[in-house]
Amino acid sequence: MKSFPVSLLILALATATAFAYDPSPLQDICVAINDPKSAVFVNGEFCKDPKQATADDFTFMGFRNPGNTANPLGSKVTPATVNEFPGLNTLGISMARLDFAPGGLNPPHTHPRGTEVLVVIEGTLLVGFVTSNQLNNTLFTKVLYKGDVFVFPIGLIHFQLNTGKTPALAFAGLSSQNPGVITIANSVFGARPPISADVLTKAFQVDKKIVDYLQAQFWYDNN
Repeated sequence: MKSFPVSLLILALATATAFAYDPSPLQDICVAINDPKSAVFVNGEFCKDPKQATADDFTFMGFRNPGNTANPLGSKVTPATVNEFPGLNTLGISMARLDFAPGGLNPPHTHPRGTEVLVVIEGTLLVGFVTSNQLNNTLFTKVLYKGDVFVFPIGLIHFQLNTGKTPALAFAGLSSQNPGVITIANSVFGARPPISADVLTKAFQVDKKIVDYLQAQFWYDNN
């Protein structure tokens, strides 16, 4: 009976490991590849034969140039996930470059599979995240300046707004090779086929005309 707590602890740790979002790799490298005929099946994914990997597989140059912020949101997110950067496969990390025009917004969104840590390189950003219902939807918000760092916990709704009079630049690291993005307004009012107006009018406690108006808008995706 004395061994029961130890056994329970071992079971809990094993369960936590089994349900990890990005499992630990079982090899040094596993560059993602779309052609199974030229790949080996390792750790649940098709990977380029490690002997054929090159330095280019581990290089991403998409952050060299500013993103185009001439859009309705005034912001542009340039992702570097496994989809754009195959060398990240199985490594459990990714990055993003965030460019903001003055007043530009990265609207409320979530990353269902990754925590985000953001550092401001230039400008001023108002950032924040909202906790779950369990913690009463509490807002944690802060104005960040050059060199400041802020972390957004996995799965929670968060945002970034350029409150300065000059362009702003930030870089983010995420704890998944494919963290995913769900932009709240786009998902709720831009779903195809659309969510029933009966659902949205009751959920938001507004008139159907407002729901119809919102569903008729073009919901821009800055990613």
